[in-house]
Amino acid sequence: FLNRNDAKHSVTARYLYEHIYLGHINFFKDSKEFFELVRSYTPSPQPIKIIPTLRVFDDPKVKKFYYRFRKVHSTLVHKTHIVLTLDEDQYQEIEKLFIKKRWVEPPHKLDYEVKRSSNPFINFYQIPVESRYRFLLNNAHFIITTFIRGPVCRGQMAVNAIEDHFWVMFLDPKYDLSVKYNSFLLLQAQNLEMPIESISQRILETFSDAYREKYKRYFFAKERFYDKEFPQGMGIDAIWAGERSSDAPILTVYRHFNSASVHRGVLGALPKTAWVMDYPQFERLYYTLVAGYDVFGNVAHQTNIRRYMDFLRMEGEINFVSFLPPSVRYSTLQSWYIGDDAFKKNIDNILVRDTKVKYKTKHYKKEFIEKVITKRIQPKTAIDFDKLNYNTLHVKMPKEFQTQEDVDKGISALDKKHIAFIQYMNDFGTNNALMRIKLHDGSYIVRSIVVNRWHNNVNSLFLEKYQLDPKKDTIDIVKGSIGSYPNMFVSVDIKDLKEFFDLIENFDGSDVMQEQMKRFLLSRDDKEFWKTYDWFQAWFDKSEPIKSGLYDLNRYYKYPF
Repeated sequence: FLNRNDAKHSVTARYLYEHIYLGHINFFKDSKEFFELVRSYTPSPQPIKIIPTLRVFDDPKVKKFYYRFRKVHSTLVHKTHIVLTLDEDQYQEIEKLFIKKRWVEPPHKLDYEVKRSSNPFINFYQIPVESRYRFLLNNAHFIITTFIRGPVCRGQMAVNAIEDHFWVMFLDPKYDLSVKYNSFLLLQAQNLEMPIESISQRILETFSDAYREKYKRYFFAKERFYDKEFPQGMGIDAIWAGERSSDAPILTVYRHFNSASVHRGVLGALPKTAWVMDYPQFERLYYTLVAGYDVFGNVAHQTNIRRYMDFLRMEGEINFVSFLPPSVRYSTLQSWYIGDDAFKKNIDNILVRDTKVKYKTKHYKKEFIEKVITKRIQPKTAIDFDKLNYNTLHVKMPKEFQTQEDVDKGISALDKKHIAFIQYMNDFGTNNALMRIKLHDGSYIVRSIVVNRWHNNVNSLFLEKYQLDPKKDTIDIVKGSIGSYPNMFVSVDIKDLKEFFDLIENFDGSDVMQEQMKRFLLSRDDKEFWKTYDWFQAWFDKSEPIKSGLYDLNRYYKYPF
């Protein structure tokens, strides 16, 4: 399929390669054999000879090359183990979207001229926008994971462009004007250029506003277009609902200070912010943060990528607030960008359209999301709110703990906001802890303790610490494993659970309480450390046999206690 010579297959193969090259690919859902898609000088069955390029869309500088699947023999490490299943169902879907569809132009092969190659809206114009967007939607969890867990999102500076916790939804293709009017993207092609064309940007170009101005021109043109086409706004039917049971029409993103993770569904309590992504935003996020990101790039390249990410984030947030009543849109954004009014001039005279969402309360963000989850998202996806963290004010703490249900009820009843325990976690550099709870029958359940640090805004490249407000930090305690880098292991016996929960809610930072808390935390020099690590790793491998990989302990709390 990938190496057929006709133009339609050739261009399709290139689009697929540029989007899945980071994946560990298996061909059956339960298969533990994984492969990487590479470009090779040699055809099968000759040994693979990889064509080395810095970026996936760079010129291979050879007339003929071959797409090959190279088996992964290395140890699977979770931070880089991003699984994509290319089974018969996926193949049939690709055939339907790309091969059987009539294209915008007569199919023709592509060259590797860098200005064209670095702009997918020009390069792949001949492929229907709907086909491209539906491919991204069908694989939304995988695609977003490639930039949330990929090379671009490693380290504090890399991930301080996102909030610690937010939910991501997608615009339905039927309402995406770039899908309905494919010429719009071609008209805006220059404004959609990203800071990825050159990999040797000069330091003097680091704070150039060239891409900012292009972005603004596109953004204002897009908003005027939507205001004209949808003067009454859009309702919840404009949110993509998913179609298959495996679809991920809504995703949760957590930031863990210097790394991040993405999860299917709505995990945690109601987050401060949320996104609605359309096709142009989705594609630019991918090309900016994955396909066009040079891990060896200089300061200018990496800084411009980081600055461009600010624009992309704000676009997703503005897409979201466009579903809220016009009277609260600016105040909502203002609450997300405390102390930064620079964005005001960017949203004046836009978002003039109304909304078709009918609200019954003044809690607009919460009500909108609840309408989407309960009335729009396909029931077959089985996506529902996180019962441990969402709408838990009415839950009472059990008087005793006998069963797993008691444990989860206790977690739901915990006060997870504005408590001193969170500062204690932060002092330990612990943004993400794995906790096991031993039940009376000797079995264990695993929950992750995730700290969500409050940022007044994330629109600043430097001095992040001045944007933090610890009084507003929260924690989510989530079923299963979150993240690739556990900062702490926590081990609690159910008979001690009441004491542990009391410590969390009433922690005062005193020496006595610190010593009590340390009973449940595992120091890196503890004689049981490696035995405990092996237990968590074995549990992870058993609970997620296809997607698990080795935890990275590089960011475990570094001081013994």
